[in-house]
Parts: sequence; structure tokens; C-alpha cells
Amino acid sequence: MKKIKQIIKLTTILTLTSTVFITNAQESETTFSFGVTSDQFFGVAPSVAMEYKLSEKVSTSVYGIFWGAGTAGAWGNWTEFGGGVNLRLAEGITLNPNLGFTFGNLLSKGAADGQLGGIAGDGIVPNLFFNVDIPKFEGEIYAGYYAPLRDKAPEDGSTLAYLHYWASAGYKVSDAFSFGAHFEHLKRTKDDIGGKLDYFQWAGPYVQFNAGKFGSFVRLSAGPEVKNGLQAKDSFYKLSTGFSF
Repeated sequence: MKKIKQIIKLTTILTLTSTVFITNAQESETTFSFGVTSDQFFGVAPSVAMEYKLSEKVSTSVYGIFWGAGTAGAWGNWTEFGGGVNLRLAEGITLNPNLGFTFGNLLSKGAADGQLGGIAGDGIVPNLFFNVDIPKFEGEIYAGYYAPLRDKAPEDGSTLAYLHYWASAGYKVSDAFSFGAHFEHLKRTKDDIGGKLDYFQWAGPYVQFNAGKFGSFVRLSAGPEVKNGLQAKDSFYKLSTGFSF
């Protein structure tokens, strides 16, 4: 009976994230994006996204993050998958709320049994992107809350929850180059054993180089750490790249 309930729960998760973007989607109005980020905490994290245009103002979207390619490989090959809607509020301004789910053991078990202990439906991730891309200005705000969906923690352990958010804003010097500032914070908000903890909080400048074809870009962000409850570091840095078609 327990296994049946798990299958039903997993089926519900996959159905919810699938029906978000299948309804009314047309192949001719589909965009595919691929990105990779690398930083000191997560390591390498590839991601993919697809967007299905429903009208001039509304699109549905689906995304996936391969967290397990980096340090999160030790968290049951941690993986994130979800979907949502992309709302065009004005020319170059979009709001993209999503509901994601994690697969692994970080949220449900506190990564208690390492790489081989992953489970489906580890956690739930309501998240939001706000993007601005106009002739001389670019900006992005992201906020995501990672909460446990299942409780599989050992007796001496705990389920975990995290808040991850960032904001960036920059000036477009030309179609090929832009620069600006970035702020980012990752905080553990729930741990019945270890309590709350700031994993990193940093701020600094970024430079971005763009190629018109496929919306390709490379961005380097770096700056001093403001807060770190684990181990103080001199600085934090992130390299990002991606393209879409």
C-alpha cells in the first residue's frame, strides 16, 4: 500500500508539471534554451527550459536543472523539474512564476545517505523570475523556496528547507557587451538539528558578452562575500553561459 501511495504521488507531480505547458501549445511557437552556471557552492549546474507561446502576452514553460552535475551529486543526484507561465507585462518585461519539484535526498532526508539515497518527490520549489530586457537596460530578480515534500529523515536527522534569491541589473553598452551588479543569497531556513544558516551572501559587478545568433552569452560575476555561516571566503564568483533557439 505504501508503494502504491508513492506511485500515485509521483504520478500527480509529473502530471501537474506536464499539463501546465501541453494545453494549447504549438510546436511552431516553441523556444528551447540551454544554460550552464558554475560557482563555488553548487559547482557546475546545467539547465534546460522550453517555452510554448499561447498568445502575445502568455506562454507556458517547463524547466529542468541538473544539480547533480556539481556538488549536489552527493545529495542523491539532486535534480529539479518544474513548469509555469511566462507573462509579458510590457515590451521587454516578463514575469515567470513556476512550481518545481526536486528528486534526491537533500530536503527529505538532509542528504543523510549520500549519492545513492535519492527519492522521487524529495521537495517542492515555488519560484519566480522577473526579467527586464529593454534597449539600454537589463535586469533579473529570482526567488525560490525549497521545501521538503516528504519526510524520510533518520531519527537523529531532519528535513531541510532553503531560500535562494538574487537580483542583478546592468547597462547595455552595445548589443555585444553589458555590465552591471549582482547580489545573491542562499539561506537554510529549516533544520531541526542545526538550525538556520547562511550558506553564502555576496555582491559584486558582472560583465557580459553577447552574440546575436541564438541569443548566446557569457557572463562572469564576482565580488566579496557579505555573510557565510559555513566558512568565510575572500570572494565569490559565478560563470554563466547559454543559448536559445
